[in-house]
Amino acid sequence: MKRKIIAAALSVLLILIVLGGVKAFQIRKLVTTPPPPQIESVSSAVAKEEKWQGTLSAIGSVTAVQGVNVTTELVGTVKEIAFQSGAPVAKDDLLLRLDTSLEEAQLRAAEAQMEWTHISAERTRTLRTNDMVPQSELDSAEAAFKQAQANADAIRATIAKKTIRAPFAGRLGIRIVNLGEYLDTGKPIVSLQSLTPIHADFSLPQQALAQLSAGMRVRLTNDAFPDRQFDGVLNAINPDLDPSTRSVRLQATFDNPDQLLRPGMFARLEVLLPVEENVLVIPRTSVLSAPYGSSVYLIEPSTNGAGGLVARQQFVRTGRTRGDFVSVETGLKPGQKVVSSGLFKLRNGMPVTESNEPVPKAVENPRLPDA
Repeated sequence: MKRKIIAAALSVLLILIVLGGVKAFQIRKLVTTPPPPQIESVSSAVAKEEKWQGTLSAIGSVTAVQGVNVTTELVGTVKEIAFQSGAPVAKDDLLLRLDTSLEEAQLRAAEAQMEWTHISAERTRTLRTNDMVPQSELDSAEAAFKQAQANADAIRATIAKKTIRAPFAGRLGIRIVNLGEYLDTGKPIVSLQSLTPIHADFSLPQQALAQLSAGMRVRLTNDAFPDRQFDGVLNAINPDLDPSTRSVRLQATFDNPDQLLRPGMFARLEVLLPVEENVLVIPRTSVLSAPYGSSVYLIEPSTNGAGGLVARQQFVRTGRTRGDFVSVETGLKPGQKVVSSGLFKLRNGMPVTESNEPVPKAVENPRLPDA
């Protein structure tokens, strides 16, 4: 009986030793065997050649064709305000009237004096016709009439200057005066800007001067309306250059029928040249920007014999942009395939697989979808 117990214990011990050895071998294999490489799913695009119209790019500011801060020429107290802040006005519309009660009383006196001198001059003229008064008396009467007439005209001019009217058609800003307020000479009342059409002022280096001429098309974009492009015409080229920057100042005109462009806006402008250039383009999402330079990930067949595709980082120099595309000046060749989305999860030499179905298509004139 004792031998059977010892034999059973040895058998159990042997089984435990065998199982422990097997498990130790499996654990060692897991520790020493590297994990299989992770394959990332990315979308791709092919670098292709296109013809892009040549452009000269610049930044500038939107300015009004006509724009002023309406002010007063004479001192006075505000008696009437005839406009609303932000309202459109036509030329000669009444904006503001100062108190002219004193001038109106003076005008009545001057008109009475003018009427009396006119009657006196007519009477003297009749007497002179009959040789009853000397010529000097007639000259004196006519001079008195003209002086009275000039005095009345001066008072009317004063009343007109205290009646502020819109100098041109446009849109008003925010009112900055109040009823009963005493205004000094030159006190601003309200901003008036003509918005249709509108100008954009910008500059280009002197190297571009030979390519510029009045009448060339100009394209404008800004951050306020990122999905809109505004087309205009180059209407003026400054005859002199800035001696400190060696740049020439330019002005373009835009119709602006919707009055979306406002004076003071920052603007990105492109003067469209009449020639087309061959450029190599890829989606803008394919470019990874960094302080040491821009790069893309090329999709190439694996060279380690395992098959499949890998992503290889390639440094490039980019140029102009158009919509969702960017031109590549160096670093790529036509037909090479690049990663267009999923760049931030990649590293050089990582295995990848292509999946382009859920990716929106890049276009030259991107627009926000309708709500």
